[in-house]
Amino acid sequence: MGVRRSLLTLLRVNQKEGFDCPGCAWPEPEHRHRAEFCENGAKAVAEEATVRRVTADFFAEHTLEDLLPRSDHWLGQQGRLTRPMYRPAGSDRYRPISWGDAFDVVARELRTLDHPDQAAFYTSGRASNEAAFLYQLFVRGFGTNNLPDCSNMCHESSGSALTETIGIGKGSVTLEDLHEADLILVVGQNPGTNHPRMLSALETAKRRGARVVAVNPLPEAGLLRFKNPQRPSGVLGGGTRLADQFLQIRLGGDQALFQAFNRLLLEAEDEAPGTCLDTAFIERHTHGFEEFAEHARKASWDEILAATGLPEEEIREAFRRVRDAEKIVVCWAMGLTQHKHSVPTIRDVVNFLLLRGNIGRPGAGLCPVRGHSNVQGDRTMGIYEKPDDAFLDALGTEFAFTPPRRHGHDAVDSIRAMRDGDVRVFVALGGNFVAAAPDTDLTEQALRRCRLTVQISTKLNRSHVIAGEQALILPCLGRTEADLRPGGPQLVTVEDSMGMVHLSRGRLAPASEELLSEVAIICRMASATLGEGGPQVPWEEFESDYDRIRDRIERVIPGFEDFNARVRKPGGFALPHPPRDERRFTTATGFANFTANALEYPEVPPGRLLLQTLRSHDQYNTTIYGLDDRYRGIRQGRRVLFLHPEDLRERGLAEGDMVDIVSEFGDGVERRAPAFRTVSYSTPRGCCAAYFPETNVLVPLDSTAAVSNTPTSKSVVVRLEPTSTGA
Repeated sequence: MGVRRSLLTLLRVNQKEGFDCPGCAWPEPEHRHRAEFCENGAKAVAEEATVRRVTADFFAEHTLEDLLPRSDHWLGQQGRLTRPMYRPAGSDRYRPISWGDAFDVVARELRTLDHPDQAAFYTSGRASNEAAFLYQLFVRGFGTNNLPDCSNMCHESSGSALTETIGIGKGSVTLEDLHEADLILVVGQNPGTNHPRMLSALETAKRRGARVVAVNPLPEAGLLRFKNPQRPSGVLGGGTRLADQFLQIRLGGDQALFQAFNRLLLEAEDEAPGTCLDTAFIERHTHGFEEFAEHARKASWDEILAATGLPEEEIREAFRRVRDAEKIVVCWAMGLTQHKHSVPTIRDVVNFLLLRGNIGRPGAGLCPVRGHSNVQGDRTMGIYEKPDDAFLDALGTEFAFTPPRRHGHDAVDSIRAMRDGDVRVFVALGGNFVAAAPDTDLTEQALRRCRLTVQISTKLNRSHVIAGEQALILPCLGRTEADLRPGGPQLVTVEDSMGMVHLSRGRLAPASEELLSEVAIICRMASATLGEGGPQVPWEEFESDYDRIRDRIERVIPGFEDFNARVRKPGGFALPHPPRDERRFTTATGFANFTANALEYPEVPPGRLLLQTLRSHDQYNTTIYGLDDRYRGIRQGRRVLFLHPEDLRERGLAEGDMVDIVSEFGDGVERRAPAFRTVSYSTPRGCCAAYFPETNVLVPLDSTAAVSNTPTSKSVVVRLEPTSTGA
């Protein structure tokens, strides 16, 4: 970016008059530091605001065959996309195309489909609220609910479990609740890499007397030793130990841990009635307690210990911290959401908090820590393949049309539909679908079967290389850039993972004069496709003035009343959350629901390992910033496999040996990730870990979580084979 450009840009990240970080969705504190960003946030900004450019000359030089073996890291390092590009059917490369002709290609292919459901429209969590709202309006005006999004592959299990149990698919805490907690359980999450600014919130809670218990198969450096760069004293000495206790749990054993806590809470109440459970809360606000309690008391310690791999005394030590705490927050991420039994696991987390009234109480609650900066806002705006009738009624009334009611495809079902020829056009609003999806080889084959693939992007990635018969690259403005329209600079909004909505103002000059905003691309694509026959939508007005989009959002979506005025107040505003705000639960029963869940955990055949995919410290989601993972001691390499030293010895391997990882699913398909270097590491016996997207090839498309249909990227049964000499 250059020194001056870097300083001017980084000082505006996450500021009230600045732009929202294009990385994670962690909320901003009320009182912000001058440098309100983390290392990965700085990398995300640098990736977007780079001075490197991908021009038409780049595509003239490189065929798709040339680009195919290139890594995502190499592709991303080429710089910003600068103009629309088109790969005609039968061609081996992209060529320049005008914006008007590009939209004509999209319109032609969509209009010639036999049915609107033959198209799928993917969304990344970086899209703004305004773009997401218009995107789903266009898609539903076209006639389908095929709106897969990145949530389908990460936190869908959270939304499924929370909607059923508390009536809303979002977490119930604010940042202030985290600061005021007595005990914080950080489960299946690595904040040091994935949400580094969370560490400063944990540090604040620790200074106020909170205890932190980390539950994870791998020790995470940020939780064990945090050096806060915002304070001079924070970087001196050994840093702050955030985790008071580290439970090194087996992959998939988290449900068993919470069932143990729930059994122990009930037993403690039996021994001293009125001292442990919040019986008034249970009686007034919950449903199903008796059935749950009967089931919970039968939890088997033999099964709990087998599932968790933890000594009973460690579980009881953690329970003593639970017993001593009045206000408890449970934070989690993909370590809980990407298993076959993820939804029952999160239901048992809810049971755990309901027992002591820790939902709707200050300093306590549910905290699913979501990834991309507006992934939660996209869902709020209607990016969902299973919309409820109330939303569709309001949308149809506002724009005078009849939205489709049949449920659409999520991400996994979209891949199946493309594979089977049932989806012929695939449009992606941001993201890197190929790298984010499971079963890489199958996903690539599915996309190549499409008649047209469209990528709305800021930078080159693997999804541009895996093209349909025809392919379009539509380059858009980034979050850091000024969005200038005839009526003046335009502002967008985002929603963080705790339900705060605020403005984002880009200031940099656009990377190219040819770029359009996401909003402009969607408006023009919709106008070209729908013509006069769609909803009564003033697309040109929306493209010129985003306030007019927000006027319509407030009339369709509850909680956005007086949207334009409230979002312009410093810090924005909080969306309503009935369980948090009123202890009101809009479930089918009208109460918070206790649930009785059969205990599940992965059982691995002898001689096999259970693999989890994870990020390195030098990446965010599918974006690879560099090839180091200094938190785990890895330099200049990503094809590494972390496993216990005894598991190495048991297989006759030494650290540094090269192996192929082969997944075993039982469908007769061999899924192989070749040439990984073994790394002896602290992980539970029988468990191993490797980076995605390199190991997404091992995750079977049909291995998904019950209810949520999320790929089971944290529990893949694998075997190891020596890499052949020629690999």
